[in-house]
Amino acid sequence: MLVLFETPAGFALFKVLDEGKLDKVEDLWKEFTTSDSARRVVELKAFNKFENTSDALSAATLIIDSKPSKGLRKFLQKHCEGETLAVADSKLGNAIKEKLKIDCVHNGAVMELMRGLRNQLTELITGLGAQDLGPMSLGLSHSLSRYKLKFSPEKVDTMIIQAIGLLDDLDKELNTYAMRVREWYGWHFPELTKIVTDNIQYAKIVKMMGNRANAVKIDFSEILSDEDVETQLKEAAVISMGTEVSDLDLLNIRELCDQVLALSEYRAQLYEYLKSRMNTIAPNLTALVGELVGARLIAHGGSLLNLAKQPGSTIQILGAEKALFRALKTKHSTPKYGLIYHASLIGKASQKHKGKISRSLAAKTALAIRYDALGDGEDNSIGTESRLKLETRLQVLEKTEFGKSAGSAKGKPKIEAYEKDRKKGAGALITPAKAYNPAADVFLGKFTEETPKKSELASKKRKHHDVETAPPTEPAAEAIQEDGDQEKKKKKKKYKETEETPVADADGEKKKKKKSKENEEEPAVSTAEGRKKKKKKSDADGEDVSMQAEESGKKEKKKKKKKHADDE
Repeated sequence: MLVLFETPAGFALFKVLDEGKLDKVEDLWKEFTTSDSARRVVELKAFNKFENTSDALSAATLIIDSKPSKGLRKFLQKHCEGETLAVADSKLGNAIKEKLKIDCVHNGAVMELMRGLRNQLTELITGLGAQDLGPMSLGLSHSLSRYKLKFSPEKVDTMIIQAIGLLDDLDKELNTYAMRVREWYGWHFPELTKIVTDNIQYAKIVKMMGNRANAVKIDFSEILSDEDVETQLKEAAVISMGTEVSDLDLLNIRELCDQVLALSEYRAQLYEYLKSRMNTIAPNLTALVGELVGARLIAHGGSLLNLAKQPGSTIQILGAEKALFRALKTKHSTPKYGLIYHASLIGKASQKHKGKISRSLAAKTALAIRYDALGDGEDNSIGTESRLKLETRLQVLEKTEFGKSAGSAKGKPKIEAYEKDRKKGAGALITPAKAYNPAADVFLGKFTEETPKKSELASKKRKHHDVETAPPTEPAAEAIQEDGDQEKKKKKKKYKETEETPVADADGEKKKKKKSKENEEEPAVSTAEGRKKKKKKSDADGEDVSMQAEESGKKEKKKKKKKHADDE
């Protein structure tokens, strides 16, 4: 029996010297403890060396896919005629048996034998040292890792990053040029800006028409699909309020229109190129979020492989880093979506459910990106299935929300109270109001007894108020008579005396007002209290009279002194 063993340097065939020892699998590892005991079990029959690294890589990749390479087939046909071949991979054994008609064996004893051969490989193969085997193994493993990650020209995502960047720049330049055409030609035909809103159609019409006077003769049916818009354009051209421009100005405007149309055509071609590259490199991502959103995610992440290393939560807010850090700094709510917001699934969701759908979409997008970056498949089955699941979830959310909005918070309709006696519009009662029944009134005895007392108190208050308001007129009259007699004797002092009398009157009036205010502020509680107040007020009136008499005496003394001074 022969054993096929793969090494970084080439394929080796070992001859099993004692097949009886393969029956004792548990003790087989003891035969490979030393190189001498290993040589008593197996010996090298042939060795097929790889010519270069590419040959080794191609042979190793085929072995991984359970397929024999061309060099391996020739090697086996030459040395394995009529022999049984032990292999480490059952699928590889089946392929060799089908193509080369060589019996292959794969069992537990063969795997234990492979383990012993790997342990004593440098001793069994002459010319293959450990210092050479290590670098060869490392180089081949790196090459296999690159192959597994599909680093091929078809999988290079740098083209996608450049294409989406150029597409965004073209959109900005195209918008700037189109606005410049509208502003420039608007001096000649300002009404055209409101009639034609599309920038590309506007540039085509300006290029075809030139001067607005030519609008009546030109057929715009190829550019404008609506006949009403064409008719409106021609009518506006006749009555336009724009200024006249020269032919040289129109020539420059038409050249600018050519630039706008050329940029729009190139943008369409670039979009088709980006769409084809996205379907090739990331088909599942494209099926889930679309070409533009997927390309922007890859460009923002740096590469498809870097994006595959990110979790779903990072993909969800990718592109909203400023808002995220601002929210963390100010302790506000963090953003729910970034670049993924422009996906069609989130656009379909209502504002209340955008956060839920963006979170679910980010999780499915992370799985799709990892499958596109690291998987072997090239179909978009995972992306399509994920999109269907998300659409179903969105429909369920919208239906439940609709059911809640139709009824109360628990999903049941509200039952409003029905008032049969109330009209719908006016809000008045249908039944007439009941008449007032005076017989139903009840009067208590204590209220009837207290009523006369209240009337007596009110009458006493009125009398007391009338007494208080009566002014004391007798002292004032006497003072006025005395002043009149003195004025007849001395005419020179008339003005002095007339100035003193109104001052005294004013003092009396002020005192009267103060007394009336004090009387109003003090409420009459009982008749006894009223009598006491009357006494106090009468005493106060007496004091006022005495004060006025003293003042009149003082005035007379002053006048006498003046007379005596005049006589002297």
